[in-house]
Amino acid sequence: MSDSLPLSAVVLAAGRGARMRSGRPKPLHDLCGRAMLLHVLDALAELNPRQVAVVVGFGAEEVAKHVTQEAFDLPIDFVEQPVQRGTADAASLGLSALDSDVDDEDVLVVSADMPLIQGQTLRGLIARHRASGAAATAATAAEEAAEICCFRRSLLSPALRRLAASDSGLEYSLSDAVSVLTSAGHEAGSFAIDGVEAKGVDDREQLAFAEAEMRQRINRNWMVAGVRIMAPHSAYIDVSVKLAPDVVIHPGVVLRGQTVIGEGAIIGPHTHLIDCVVGPRAVVEAVSATDAEIGADANVGAYITLEPGAQIPSDSTEGN
Repeated sequence: MSDSLPLSAVVLAAGRGARMRSGRPKPLHDLCGRAMLLHVLDALAELNPRQVAVVVGFGAEEVAKHVTQEAFDLPIDFVEQPVQRGTADAASLGLSALDSDVDDEDVLVVSADMPLIQGQTLRGLIARHRASGAAATAATAAEEAAEICCFRRSLLSPALRRLAASDSGLEYSLSDAVSVLTSAGHEAGSFAIDGVEAKGVDDREQLAFAEAEMRQRINRNWMVAGVRIMAPHSAYIDVSVKLAPDVVIHPGVVLRGQTVIGEGAIIGPHTHLIDCVVGPRAVVEAVSATDAEIGADANVGAYITLEPGAQIPSDSTEGN
């Protein structure tokens, strides 16, 4: 993105997520083969930010390790929020992790539990913020409280310090920081976003909704790219899977992990592949396999299980 001011981001990922009823940190709950937090970082990567500060809390070490293992092409720093004192406090901690050697910049604050947010939407929010010259621009959506806001860093920092100075043991949100800015005479704007993208994930039901929406998005993108999915409602394809043009996916297919399907291959029905490679024009029917390789023009099935490391030669037949 080109503008006179650089862009950094703060990701709020400190929440425990008590309503998830889980020992796993909420940002690491899986969504189509990828943690919620990673979906948010994927959207941020499209903006090419100067720096990203991830505020962690419950399970801080586990969250930081998981993100680091993904080897993101993003300059990410982690800062811990030991006590949950609201999103404004978390944003303040995030700012402290950003380099201080810049005169001023725009800072995008986004919650880690909004995995459906897209890079193009964040890009639109930042463009509106910069065009208006506002001190803060918040994302808004009907019936949703979207915890996404873009601030001028030079104005946000003193606003957060003012909240901290008036601390009475209460939690403060980003909206409180915006109120401080407007009460000081600064302009605050808004940017309407799609209600689905604005939905947060606080419990298992909301996680199921987000996963269903994400799967529809994945399947739609693959069909646009030339893949035939005969029953999109029954195809479960992780975001990390790679499909070539003219692949045919029959009903009841589950493709997970780093699975790669070659051009013209026919998969299913009732096939479950994890971290597998399927060659061009292969036919795989009712097969369960993990870490297997199926050669080009091979015919595999039906109702067999391939052991990890199995290799099916090209032009061969395996099973019934």
